[in-house]
Amino acid sequence: MAVDVRMFTVGPVQENCFIFRLHDSDKALVVDPGDEAPRLLAAIEEMGVTVEAILLTHTHFDHVGAVAELARATGAPVYCPELETQILANINDYMRFPGFGPFEDYDADETVAGGETLQLAGMDIEVVFTPGHSPGHVTYTVPAEGVMFSGDVLFQGSVGRTDLPGGDWPTLAASIADLMARYPDDTRVHPGHMGITTLGNERANNPFLQGLPQT
Repeated sequence: MAVDVRMFTVGPVQENCFIFRLHDSDKALVVDPGDEAPRLLAAIEEMGVTVEAILLTHTHFDHVGAVAELARATGAPVYCPELETQILANINDYMRFPGFGPFEDYDADETVAGGETLQLAGMDIEVVFTPGHSPGHVTYTVPAEGVMFSGDVLFQGSVGRTDLPGGDWPTLAASIADLMARYPDDTRVHPGHMGITTLGNERANNPFLQGLPQT
């Protein structure tokens, strides 16, 4: 595999942020910087890379808490699901969990809706619209490298919760079925929480997926 993916589990909710690049490239991408910006910036410096973009799967607080600080420090543009830009820009207005925050708002530099192919850091990155956990959720994939960043759609042995505003199980199930149909079983899934897995492992073993259409 020619892609170098580093996982950093950050913050009180143990969210997974990813920094990835082609091996030996001096350009990298960051997915869902949820917390601990100094730790992430130290890793970026140690890798010796320039961050070309910050990619957000969705805008729940545990996935965006470090966005503003990271964007300011790196100068990288932030790609946000277009249906959730107002949340990112007014994050504290959407906080429903006491004891977290306050967080710094950020106005997205770019928006994604699904269906795009982004050319970033020497990679072609497909954006797939995967609502169900949140209204605008997207999944980022690098098909040439067999890599997927699933945010809070699909986890190792589990799936994203659907009891938050905009969540809906039939919608989430359809999103997961779409990912399963689009990409091969050996695609490595880098989720927003818990461990790294593959689509094939989840197809075979994830109890939440047993009723989904098989391809």
